Amino acid sequence: MSSFDLESYLRTQVERVESLLRSRSEEQGTHVPARLLESMRYSLLAGGKRLRPVLCLAFGEAVLRQSQVSRVVEDCACALEYIHTYSLIHDDLPAMDDDDMRRGRPTNHKVYGEAMAILAGDALLTDAFALVAGGAEPVRGMLCRELAVGSGSVGMVGGQVLDIAEDRPARIDYLTRMHRLKTGALIRAACRMGVIAAGGDADALARADTYGEAVGLAFQIADDVLDVTGDAASMGKAVGADAAAGRFTFPAVLGLEESKQLAARKVAEAIAAVQPLEPRDGPLAALARYSVERRS
Repeated sequence: MSSFDLESYLRTQVERVESLLRSRSEEQGTHVPARLLESMRYSLLAGGKRLRPVLCLAFGEAVLRQSQVSRVVEDCACALEYIHTYSLIHDDLPAMDDDDMRRGRPTNHKVYGEAMAILAGDALLTDAFALVAGGAEPVRGMLCRELAVGSGSVGMVGGQVLDIAEDRPARIDYLTRMHRLKTGALIRAACRMGVIAAGGDADALARADTYGEAVGLAFQIADDVLDVTGDAASMGKAVGADAAAGRFTFPAVLGLEESKQLAARKVAEAIAAVQPLEPRDGPLAALARYSVERRS
């Protein structure tokens, strides 16, 4: 059992992320049409696990060996949540997953209409890059590239395309590739961006890369398992949607128990990768375990 108090750590870090998101949103608020800003904030400030910004901050702190990181790391953390939020808004649209609920309340397009939901997602996506680029530090250019790779056609969006393919095969190699892009690429980018923004070396970046890929896959496997075993009240959204839509998931292809075992192996791989960054059990190891032990 871990001696690290993850519950307290997450509470503190999530509060920190919420404060950063509100601050960044307020900084641009006077320049954005009121209805658009309302729609953006409706989804951006709706809560959630904030896993991607927390991972970015955690890697930045691990590299710096301190609990305070620079404005660059904090901007990256916020930008990652901007991207994640935009992807959720668009995923929920009728042309995609056609979901009515997200984080326990009506989805963006149910409140603001499809056109505004699309535009709110577009704005969050674009503003994420303005946020990362918005400073004089030379490293910000490299960080913009990391964010683009994680979220674009060779990352999250590419994975979404594989997900909606009508001829999607029931094969573990296809499923793994799809989720390494759709879910894992942005999680991997979060880890790498934390290291880069904090001035980490090549070894730390490689470890973040291994950790991010392993945790990203474990996280998605856990999502697939929760879609089978979870309930709508705790999840804040409908469950069983994948099975109803005839989608192949890890439990459908591997079986429930083997899926859990694969996720556990990925968690162990992630923890081993970051041991040199945190010799004693710390937030990175605890977050890896959390990716599969969460209940929503």
